[in-house]
Amino acid sequence: MILMLSAAHPGDDMRVARKQGAALAAEGWPVLHLCPHPGSGAVIPGVAVEALRLPRRRQRWWPLYRRAVALRPRVIHASEPDSWAVALLAGWRCGARVVLDVHEHYPSRLDSRLPGWARPAARGAIRRAMCAMGRRADAVVLAKDGLAEDFPGARRLVPVRNHALVAEGLPRREHRAGPLTLLHLGAIGRARGWPALLAALALCPEDTRLLVIGRFTDGSEAEFRAEAEARGLTPRITLAGWLPAEAALARAAAEADINLVLFQPGEENHRLALPHKLFDGMAIGLPVIAPDFATGVAGIIQDSGCGLLVDVTRPAAIAAAVAELSDPARRAALGEAGWQAARGAWGWPAEAARLVALYRELLGPPV
Repeated sequence: MILMLSAAHPGDDMRVARKQGAALAAEGWPVLHLCPHPGSGAVIPGVAVEALRLPRRRQRWWPLYRRAVALRPRVIHASEPDSWAVALLAGWRCGARVVLDVHEHYPSRLDSRLPGWARPAARGAIRRAMCAMGRRADAVVLAKDGLAEDFPGARRLVPVRNHALVAEGLPRREHRAGPLTLLHLGAIGRARGWPALLAALALCPEDTRLLVIGRFTDGSEAEFRAEAEARGLTPRITLAGWLPAEAALARAAAEADINLVLFQPGEENHRLALPHKLFDGMAIGLPVIAPDFATGVAGIIQDSGCGLLVDVTRPAAIAAAVAELSDPARRAALGEAGWQAARGAWGWPAEAARLVALYRELLGPPV
């Protein structure tokens, strides 16, 4: 059995379960995702989910460790630094191989909480811990480019990037003339650009609307609502909240015209980001407006020709890009480019093949 181990991700997480777990299960390996909560409860073929009620903070390690050892998997595939440590201990105890799945640039995660003088020391300490764990693991899987330098001496470094997973029957946006609806899909917060977004919306024609599908993850929803009210934008905004993936994409395809990725500068993870929201928008044929400083996102947009890159700190630049995309023919052309790229060069199958090749190397072919 392959155990997908998560200390924070839900049972039906897009990368852990829907992409990686499903790809391994499709090859014939039994897969179980051990995690804190089941998520939406969506059924992922071949991927069983066991949700544990975990206490907060340090004590959450013990139930994961104890259950992982009891399951005696052949491989533990761990999805965040907390679970990496648990996986290495449990793997040593029960003889399992260990794969560390690296989703983000973790050395910079504390930057926003620390004064500038303390950041280099914190980054160094985190990098040393990551390096030590990487050397003890059987493989390190990287979700995006720019993460390999934190794992010198790792036995195997395998890129398995977060490219587009296109489900069967996925709806596609038909671009028509008329008022525009802007889309913000997924987690939203100040660092993800809602202050600039509201300021840009105020500069757009009065019939331009905003659809937000997702949760506020930084506790700023009340501030967002107050700012929208102060600008007179509330009637033009729909906050749909979190929706299951299939429902979210169906609504986006039915209502939205332009996909917005507005990560703000100042965080290394924003520069390196390969966000699901970008690929989801591409997969349903939406053109995107995205940050010009984000090298991962910019490379995809430049390669595929699926959107516009702007200075996302300038609301006027965002509004100007919206105006440029007011032509439905222009939106349709960029949307078509993204639609094709999500099913080609920037699709998930090639990444899944690298993951499967790694597991065949670790385990041999499924029995």
